Amino acid sequence: MEAKFEFIPSGSVTSPEGFCAGATYAGIKKEKGLDLGILASEVPCVAAGLFTTNRIKAAPVVLCQQRLRGGRATAVVVNSGCANACTSEQGLADAVEMARLAAEVIGIAPEDVLVASTGVIGQTLPMERLRNGMRQIALSRDGGHELARTIMTTDTVPKETAVKSDEGGFIIGGVAKGAGMIHPDLATFLCFLTTDASTDMDFLKSALRQAADVSFNLVSIDGDTSTNDTVLLMANGLAGGEPISPGSRRGEVFQQALNQLCIHLAKCTARDGEGATKLVEVTVGGAPNIAAAKLAARTIVGSPLVKSAIHGNDPNWGRIVAAVGRSGVEVVEAKIDLYLGNLCLLKAGCPQPFDWEEAVRILSGSEVAIVLQLNLGSATATAWGCDLSEEYVTINSHYTT
Repeated sequence: MEAKFEFIPSGSVTSPEGFCAGATYAGIKKEKGLDLGILASEVPCVAAGLFTTNRIKAAPVVLCQQRLRGGRATAVVVNSGCANACTSEQGLADAVEMARLAAEVIGIAPEDVLVASTGVIGQTLPMERLRNGMRQIALSRDGGHELARTIMTTDTVPKETAVKSDEGGFIIGGVAKGAGMIHPDLATFLCFLTTDASTDMDFLKSALRQAADVSFNLVSIDGDTSTNDTVLLMANGLAGGEPISPGSRRGEVFQQALNQLCIHLAKCTARDGEGATKLVEVTVGGAPNIAAAKLAARTIVGSPLVKSAIHGNDPNWGRIVAAVGRSGVEVVEAKIDLYLGNLCLLKAGCPQPFDWEEAVRILSGSEVAIVLQLNLGSATATAWGCDLSEEYVTINSHYTT
């Protein structure tokens, strides 16, 4: 049954009851702008996290994984401008100190603070600047918007939203960052999610995993994954009511709301890909199972040749079919249907005559939809990405210089 919830205008990660945030410019980024922030709850939270599958893990990731074993947290401190990755033992010590400094600002135990960082790999944090900056942070209920700007690196716009469910009696808020080093491999960016719902750790972990599987795991910008990928979900229970339990109606409502919020943030990430001019949505249907549908969709949306053709408004649909053919999923050429928007390009494996100018018009839009039917089953999945432009190369060829 479809759950009832609504997106909150100007919603943020501090929209749920009991959450506050604040940020400052500490001089960690080269350019002036917010680069150090704190997100905190008035009371301890049940917490869950998902992290990079890259075998090189940044110090903040290691620390978060250690602290989340107990499934509890009260706050997150985050910086941009320095990833604190590949920084050896010093990096871990700096992450621990970051948490301690934030804890002093909030007035809680250091062990209750999680840490996240984003920026250049291989540089240590400028701790004296960070210490001075931490003292300048003031937390407020409106601070979620500041936090959204704080975590931006090559992002061009902040990514934040919140949903309210009267049926479930809770609010979920979220903020994310990501424009490059984004590929479907767990959650290749930073994302902080909050809710005032009451729940236990097992349900929260399961809900987060399910939401990521239909959102963040289906985004691809450039095929690269980061050392710092972190998605955190904190629930403080201040909305009241009985704890949400698996299999309950409220559990179903919460899952649907969380899924849609994460999909919204995932699409924002794809739309804001480095150098991107278009959001690309690829839906693969008729797959023998959901894993095959996801793999096919991710392969198409991540193909450099497909992305380049879309950027140039070139209806070279053979690149799409070639991508699904190399994806590793079961394919029967004689059963494939392919659509660009509502324009049929391929039917039962046979090329269809189509209006070339109409195809170019569709590709020229700010959002491009591709639908491919395998006609081998009933599973469907949608993935999101963007076009590949010359600007992507420009951004990443001068990232540190």
